[in-house]
Amino acid sequence: MPPEVLDRIVDRLERTAAELRSGDLAPERAAALVDECARLAGEAGAELDRQVRAADAGSGPAGQLALDQ
Repeated sequence: MPPEVLDRIVDRLERTAAELRSGDLAPERAAALVDECARLAGEAGAELDRQVRAADAGSGPAGQLALDQ
């Protein structure tokens, strides 16, 4: 997947965290935002894993180091 996917997730996470930090929230809204931050962080982690696996798949056979010449 393109890096833009991760950028969009991070942007959403930053906006959600900023709203949470604003402090003018009902407890129910704050709890919902904490849940949303956790969900977005998990989504970002999964996207990073996908990107690492995709990069590894293009680097040659598993267990071999690429040598610059």
